[in-house]
Amino acid sequence: MKSGGGGGAMGAVPSYSVPAKRRWRGFVIAVLGLVILSMLVPLVFLLGLHNGFHSSGYIYEQRGSPSSKGLESFDRHDSSRNRNRTEGDQSKHVEELITKFEPTLPKDVLKNYPREDKNGTINRVSSDDKHKGFNVPPPIVVRQSPLTSSNAIAGHMNQVTPVKTTPADESGKSCELTFGSYCLWQKQHKEVMKDAMIKKLKDQLFVARAYYPSIAKLPAQDKLSREMKQNIQDLEHVLSESTTDADLPPLIENKSQKMEITITKAKTVPVDCNNVDKKLRQIYDLTEDEANFHMKQSAYLYKLNVQTTPKSLHCLALKLTVEYFKSSPEERADKEKFTDSSLHHYVIFSTNVLAASIVINSTSIHSQESWKQVFHVVTDGQNYYAMKLWFLRNKYKDAAIEVLNFEHLDLDNQNGDPLQLSLPEEFRVSFRTADNQIRTEYFSIFSHSHYLLPDIFSNLKKVVVLDDDVVIQQDLSSLWNQDMGEKVNGAVQFCSVRLGQLKSYLGKNDYNQDSCAWMSGLNIIDLVKWRELSLTQTYQRLIKELSAQEGSTNSIAWRASLLTFDNKIYPLKDWVLSGLGHDYAIDANSIKTAPVLHYNGKMKPWLDLGIPNYKSYWKVFINKENQFLSECNVYS
Repeated sequence: MKSGGGGGAMGAVPSYSVPAKRRWRGFVIAVLGLVILSMLVPLVFLLGLHNGFHSSGYIYEQRGSPSSKGLESFDRHDSSRNRNRTEGDQSKHVEELITKFEPTLPKDVLKNYPREDKNGTINRVSSDDKHKGFNVPPPIVVRQSPLTSSNAIAGHMNQVTPVKTTPADESGKSCELTFGSYCLWQKQHKEVMKDAMIKKLKDQLFVARAYYPSIAKLPAQDKLSREMKQNIQDLEHVLSESTTDADLPPLIENKSQKMEITITKAKTVPVDCNNVDKKLRQIYDLTEDEANFHMKQSAYLYKLNVQTTPKSLHCLALKLTVEYFKSSPEERADKEKFTDSSLHHYVIFSTNVLAASIVINSTSIHSQESWKQVFHVVTDGQNYYAMKLWFLRNKYKDAAIEVLNFEHLDLDNQNGDPLQLSLPEEFRVSFRTADNQIRTEYFSIFSHSHYLLPDIFSNLKKVVVLDDDVVIQQDLSSLWNQDMGEKVNGAVQFCSVRLGQLKSYLGKNDYNQDSCAWMSGLNIIDLVKWRELSLTQTYQRLIKELSAQEGSTNSIAWRASLLTFDNKIYPLKDWVLSGLGHDYAIDANSIKTAPVLHYNGKMKPWLDLGIPNYKSYWKVFINKENQFLSECNVYS
């Protein structure tokens, strides 16, 4: 029995104990595998080996505990498909929006014209809507050729091509050439970064991670490797709990300096540059792409802002229109002045009630004989009743004011299309001066509606045309005594841009290549000579010819205007100070002594983006006691 029992017992051992040992052995192996894996995963991330496994787009690497806020350390992966799906799509969308604002011209414009202008070379002319209305001309890009001694000019019409600049002015001037006054506004309104130290620490962490894998492989640099590892962990811990500089601990400067010293040591060690080069290129490309994208996006929003009617002015126009139909105001009894050619007649094309009123107010206040002044405000149907009520209820000394609805004028319209008001068109011009500095100017020019002046005012002989972005600071009566000889248009000339420089752009028409471009804003128009020379017909003919040549109406109005008044401009010297809508560097004494201030540029005085130092010269003519202005918060 013992042997049998023993045999039974012995027989039970091989049948049950062997599988139990195998189960325990498998369990132990599994546990050991998990332990090893849990140690390897952090090591992989620490050594930067995870960069070989790409994720889509730009990611944030999270360090520390799962509950921490995480470390914003950017990694840019190299897959073009995924990249195009994220940041590329956004950049493309912004590009399309900007393109809608600035159409393009043919590629063969402004080619190989030898520069003769002493003031400098045109680098770009691009259009900027002065107001909403008729389409403005597209951008012109002209670059100085370094290959010829005659400073030849070459042009590209389908894209913005910045000229080469020195390293000192690379960032500022190239930006100004591409985005215009936006760059000037950006400099003046630069905000203090709230996370400057955070960004610095992230950059240091990124560089340290780039060097650490190579340093850790060198036995001789074991001390440096441990030091770098410790600094990396310290910064990871700090950044996991901080999002702005205010969240950082008091001694963070010491940690940053320690990391900087460690990185300096690492740079002196001969290592394999592949991983370091890859990492640093990633952060460089990422920063460059983000900067370009945000610059384009911000420039678009800036342009959208300056081309949008402020809410307060929109409110003013609506309230005035409603009040007009509620009250039905009576007309003034000075209509006989509207056709009296012996008086001083001023014409303003505008859809901005407040801007037009300030032009009239500033002109009449400085006039010694305001009873001679007659103002003709030409507006569209949408703003006609608001303008009508405003000027019926507000008196400007003894001046007479007529409001005309351009869409209801009885004119001979050969096309048969309904008349639509178009406002003065404005262009941005960047050029190099004699001292090789890049200078940007804005100049405006007549629109289609201006060429109907002889028909609109058929009983008048002479008028002064004022843009609605000017302020008058002296009596304009002496303008009526100007002897213009055989000239038709008294205007401010812009001789940094001559017609000869635009030879291929203007076509094969006959013109004086030394003629200067001219600006609207303040213009004396001899309507008698205008009618004798049939300038309206000349302008319409040029419009048709240029349209037939190109099959496009882009910028044709601008070219036709320059050709129409070729050799017919009488220069008005020392009358107008321009640039108050884009130039931050105008001297205060020059502003105070100028007869006329012209806010040409995008930063108009009625916009929030207007230059603060110049707004006071415009706001001083606002009637602050007006009820409608108070209700619409115009002063704020």
